[in-house]
Amino acid sequence: MQKISRITVQKKNKDRYNIFLEKDSKEVYGFSVQEETLITERLQKGMELEDATIESLLAKDTIHKGYSLGLNFLSFRMRSIKEMKEYLQKKDIDAEHITVIINRFINEKWLDDATFAEAFIRTKVQTTSKGPLVIKKELIEKGVSVEKAEAALIHYSTEEQLEKATKLIEKNSRKSVKQSFQQQQNKLKQSLMQKGFPQGIIQEAFTKVTQVKDQDQEWEAVVFQGEKILRRHTNKYEGNELKHKVKASLYQKGFSLDQIEKFIEHYIDGDE
Repeated sequence: MQKISRITVQKKNKDRYNIFLEKDSKEVYGFSVQEETLITERLQKGMELEDATIESLLAKDTIHKGYSLGLNFLSFRMRSIKEMKEYLQKKDIDAEHITVIINRFINEKWLDDATFAEAFIRTKVQTTSKGPLVIKKELIEKGVSVEKAEAALIHYSTEEQLEKATKLIEKNSRKSVKQSFQQQQNKLKQSLMQKGFPQGIIQEAFTKVTQVKDQDQEWEAVVFQGEKILRRHTNKYEGNELKHKVKASLYQKGFSLDQIEKFIEHYIDGDE
């Protein structure tokens, strides 16, 4: 048995109390507890504590500390169960205590992965241009089950997805005159896929957006790319072999055969 000799308030944390114990006729620091633990356990000077009781008090205090840290973590935004677990681990809370704390948060409705997923998706829809597949991936990375992530995606309607994809196409269409119309279309589609939009939404968005190929810009792009190809191949090839190399390279870049033949006529045949 150990007797409490003195209880003092910590200078830097008024919600914590230092418990001093009598040991070998001397006073030594025993442990510290939160004010809530002090009150609920009715700790006071002269009380005798068994070692098991002290261990129990320390466990309760650790749980209370972890719970308080968790509440502060939740004050900024909602969290998934996995996020909370990882946060408490970083704060050096024991695994057994983390389980108790998380279960308490779940019982008190502070943690709910289904509700978290809904809020997460609504925020992403309002603040980003991400598609549903990327958002779903992010939810799973945060520990939300596939089932709950997919169920929450009902809050990202097809209409909203189509609107975002359409705006992205309109914003990025024909940004560069250095690439063919087809190549830019392909890059736009690839970009939308990387942002997490399904193929069906991408196809419908491109159908919805009227994109007209500007022949003058397309010609400028042919000339830009064609001249680069010529500089690369002129010293290696000549005649029909050079034309074949230029034609194949420009075709791979998405230019039409008419534009390619026009370039060859002006920039290769014209120099012969």
